[in-house]
This record gives sequence, structure tokens and C-alpha cells, in this order.
Amino acid sequence: MTHPAGHGPADGGRPEEAARAASGPVERLVDLLDLERIEVDIFRGVSPNESLQRVFGGQVAGQALVAAGRATDGTRPVHSLHAYFLRPGIPGMPIVYQVERVRDGRSFTTRRVTAVQRGRTIFNLTASFHQPEEAGFEHQLPPRLEFPPPESLPSVSEEIREHLGALPETLERMARRQPFDIRYVDRLRWTEEEVKVADPRSAVWMRAVGPLGDDPLVHTCALTYASDMTLLDAVRIPVEPLWGPRGFDMASLDHAMWFHRPFRTDEWFLYDQESPVATGGRGLARGRIYDREGRLLVSVVQEGLFRRLGG
Repeated sequence: MTHPAGHGPADGGRPEEAARAASGPVERLVDLLDLERIEVDIFRGVSPNESLQRVFGGQVAGQALVAAGRATDGTRPVHSLHAYFLRPGIPGMPIVYQVERVRDGRSFTTRRVTAVQRGRTIFNLTASFHQPEEAGFEHQLPPRLEFPPPESLPSVSEEIREHLGALPETLERMARRQPFDIRYVDRLRWTEEEVKVADPRSAVWMRAVGPLGDDPLVHTCALTYASDMTLLDAVRIPVEPLWGPRGFDMASLDHAMWFHRPFRTDEWFLYDQESPVATGGRGLARGRIYDREGRLLVSVVQEGLFRRLGG
């Protein structure tokens, strides 16, 4: 997994790409999720031309979910997705999304999406859509803790400036193009001593830095994008400080989400994350996304690959 940034020129991208480069972070995110339909159930998405090792996994998952949603009649919201990251995407190159209409039932709609770059499958996703039903009951476990409100917490940029005095140039560029405001509930672990006593848990408040409109699919796909940004932090926290030189290369392997209630991604949501196990070069992370009233909105599970750099 690599942390995302905004748009840059894409090799073979659409002609309006240059205009997008001047827009704000949220506009770039919405544009990133606005796929071009090139044939029935075949879409093309741009990919930022950044100096990254691989395309950000949340981008591919969010774009694939857009493709799946556009191959439905739009009347049923997404209730779950299951995805595998098969190969690293190449930054700056378009990605083609091919949709298979697996099932259109009385209650459920299923779509399978294959993401292709240079003729090779890099990602696949299965999404299920369901019109919520009146079951006559409802319950949820309460959040594990009381969390401070986001307004009382510093942003990531503020916290880094507090420790370093200024943002490094690469982080400054990333902060300007970041479409989400992220605030860590626990102050970022900065030292080896802090890491040694840290539990494999992390929690952040997040929201888009501007309005996303009223299309529920846009909010769902934007949250899918955001769900890959910090989840594997829970695996890393007991191993090394979150900021500073990294001792491990990490990549998302698979990703699953269940959407329980409607939500807006441009309003504050709490992302409570934990890692129950890490072994064999892989770490499992689970996330629960709540609104400010403590209602569980989304459940997330992801496994990541961790390899020691220089090993």
C-alpha cells in the first residue's frame, strides 16, 4: 500500500487531465472516481502520474466499485465488496475496468470487476448490491472506547510540524493534495520506546476536505478509497514508528467491506483499527467505521504483505 496523492498527467489519459491538475483535492478525488465508459460494461480510469512504487490500492478499489455501480440500475446500494490485489499498478497509466453481470435477483445484484493494465489483471473485485429490508430488529455492539472529538485533535500535518518543525518537501506536497483530513486519536508513535509498549491498535477521525455532492455511490466509493489509507497502520504500530524511515515494504493483499448504514464521507467518521495477528510475512487488520453518534456504518478487513527492506 502506498499513500495517495492527487492527479498528475497520465500517459494516454483524457485531454481534460491538465485542467484537473489545477483543481482542489476533493475535485481531483471526484474526477479520479469519474470513469470513462468506453464500451458497454467497460470503463477506463486515470491514474495519477506520481513518483510512487505502485498505484494506491484504495484508488483501484474505489474506481472498480464505481464501475460495478454503473453497471447496475442504481436503485440498490452496495452492501459488501471483496477484492484481491493481484499485481502492483503502474502510476501514470490508465486502468481498464471490465464488469461481468453475475446476477440480477429479486433482492440482490452481483457484479464482478477485473482491473487490467498493459493486458494484465492487477485487481479483481466482487460487489453485492441490496435494497435494505425491514427486518423488525436492529442491534450493534457499542464502540470499544469513548473517543475524543476530532476538533480537539491535531491534523497529521500539524503533528508532524510539532515534532519536526516543518514538513519535509515531499510531505508538504502530499498534504496539499490530500483529499482527506486525518486526525489520529492516539498521538503518532515517534520513538522506538513508544513502539515497544504499543498495542496493535490505531484510531483516526477522517472526512473529505470538501463537499462530495449527494450521490450515495460517490460517498461509498470515496470511503472505499479512504479505507485503505491507514488500516495497515495497526499492523505496523508495534514494529516501527509510523513516521520516519521504514524498515518494511508493505502492500495490500485483499480487502473486504460491509456497508451497514447510509453515511456521508464529507462528514467526520471514526475509523477504529486493530490487528489481531501478524505472522508469516502477513498482517491482518480489522476496522470499524462509526459516525459521531457511535453508530456502526462500515466494517473492514484487510490482509497486508510485509517484507523487511534490504533483507
